Amino acid sequence: MDENQVTDTWGIFKEYLDKKSITDVAERYVDLLVDYGVSDETLKDCLGHDDLLDGAIEYYLDEEESENEVNEDWE
Repeated sequence: MDENQVTDTWGIFKEYLDKKSITDVAERYVDLLVDYGVSDETLKDCLGHDDLLDGAIEYYLDEEESENEVNEDWE
């Protein structure tokens, strides 16, 4: 998937989501994208299209960066 497909898909489903759980759904959506091989670079390219999606992507990227720092310290 490219950044347009990621943001378009999110935009289509976002309007049908319960407002109470939309942040959790955004995070799960990003996790699903990563599981299906969407690269960190593509996720970065998606930033700036939707605040909720931006938050979920930034959360994922921060987690990924933290894990990499821990792994580097371990070596």
